[in-house]
Amino acid sequence: MKSIVILISGRGSNMEAIVRDQPAGARISAVISNRADAKGLEFAAAHGIVAEVVDHKAFPSREAFDTALAAAIDAHRPDLVVLAGFMRVLTDGFVRHYEGRLLNIHPSLLPSFPGLHTHRRALEAGVRIHGATVHFVTPALDCGPVVIQAAVPVLSDDDEDRLSARVLKLEHRIYPQAVRWFVEDRLTITTEGRVIVRDEPAGEAGWIVPALDIAPGVEACGSPQA
Repeated sequence: MKSIVILISGRGSNMEAIVRDQPAGARISAVISNRADAKGLEFAAAHGIVAEVVDHKAFPSREAFDTALAAAIDAHRPDLVVLAGFMRVLTDGFVRHYEGRLLNIHPSLLPSFPGLHTHRRALEAGVRIHGATVHFVTPALDCGPVVIQAAVPVLSDDDEDRLSARVLKLEHRIYPQAVRWFVEDRLTITTEGRVIVRDEPAGEAGWIVPALDIAPGVEACGSPQA
């Protein structure tokens, strides 16, 4: 039985998605927040999960906070630590302590738009496709090996809220999937820093946005019809 600890700073909607889709062979041992008023703590407690607070404001430095946070996490002997809207930049030492077992979700198709305000920046850049990425965390912010991505088209009448809402729906699907793959020991990080998913379905389906105009008598794949 693998132990999972989830870190949140607010509502933790991705935490909720993972709890509701908890994979067989794993248990959510604790949900820990750096804010006592995080709404996700109430959800965790209501589902019988240990809910804890390590308030970053109580510590004189980032390093001191990360040391206390790691101690709280390690008390649950986690196989996997999941960042689900945890709004703190973690020190290199903390990240290396959990190397290969620390996941994050980022609301863009990395390596595009790392950091904050991803939806606004995507709209300003005029991209046609936007999305979310689950990745292993490394000391370089939002640069870790990619586990899974999901994309949505950017519509002409989108604003930040509409685009964010569509991306969030996909986050709630791909984050539990990534956790499930980890629990099932299906993820391997290669020496080149690429994630391989064992038994990943092979397919050639893809998106083109906006859609191509298909000439009469030509199939979508570009081959003439018989």
